[in-house]
Amino acid sequence: MMFLPSKKDLKTALEVFAVFQWPLSVFLIVITVIFVNLYLVVFTSYWPVTVLILTWLAYDWKTPERGGRRVTSVRNWRLWKHYCDYFPLRLLKTHDISPSYNYILVCHPHGVLSHSWFGQFATNGLCFSKIFPGITPYVLTLGAFFWVPLLRDYVMSSGTCSVSQSSMDFLLTHRGTGNMLIVVVGGLAECKYSLPGSTTLVLKNRTGFVRMALRHGVPLIPAYAFGEADLYSQHIFTPGGLVNRFQKWFQSMVHIYPCAFYGRGFTENSWGLLPYAQPVTTIVGKPLPLPKIENPSQETVAKYHALYTDALRKLFDQHKTKFGISETQELVIV
Repeated sequence: MMFLPSKKDLKTALEVFAVFQWPLSVFLIVITVIFVNLYLVVFTSYWPVTVLILTWLAYDWKTPERGGRRVTSVRNWRLWKHYCDYFPLRLLKTHDISPSYNYILVCHPHGVLSHSWFGQFATNGLCFSKIFPGITPYVLTLGAFFWVPLLRDYVMSSGTCSVSQSSMDFLLTHRGTGNMLIVVVGGLAECKYSLPGSTTLVLKNRTGFVRMALRHGVPLIPAYAFGEADLYSQHIFTPGGLVNRFQKWFQSMVHIYPCAFYGRGFTENSWGLLPYAQPVTTIVGKPLPLPKIENPSQETVAKYHALYTDALRKLFDQHKTKFGISETQELVIV
């Protein structure tokens, strides 16, 4: 009996598994699909199976830009509750959101792996449907997640769609009202600033989401995840050194900053790639109404981008001291 794990130990193990399985599943699906199909083509006579898979992929290629293929039962997996409890994650709204309109929820910061945005909006682990009744969330992500068979279906089952312009246009015009598009505008470029205590956001030149909101006349909603940047540490290489120059070159080529991040291992005080088990609380602000302008000028976009930035700063300043951020610390917009 003395060797039986306690309920607390079992719960902790389930939470660790829930967090670990998501990136592991992505990796295993990609590797399995690639090597199985290579094996079928090179070493067996079952190459028509691969042809069928590729034919279906071509036929289904636009689905991530046409609302995806949401599977409610997958979003309601008990596993996602353990995922959210690991940190834990919290989702708080400052205003009610009417299902009579569509919205673009703009999320900050990206973090290293966007754990909070996934747990809060791509799953129902925090009972999103009860917090925002009548609202359907669509997390928007890079098109590369939809290039691999099986992986694309797993990703789409969570309600995730492509972040392309055609995808956003479709969701805002062909799915009625009550749709909330979740956009993490800082993207992978923001990873380099994801350090404990950092409040730096990549936003100054990110205006596409404002232009999209103006074209469709939908409100923008600022959201800030306090604690997301604290989930991993990074090794900072010597400025101007060989590795640092490679990082900058790589970022200039593909717009992705290859940061050397690390967190905890499977045990609490070990080193590894799991995020630190630290609370992350997302504050969803007040919708900022925008007029409908089909072809907004650059000046108009800049005007409403400035209004959005001011609303985001106000949201951050109103709540920062509740989460251990000093009164004098401000958002840094780059």
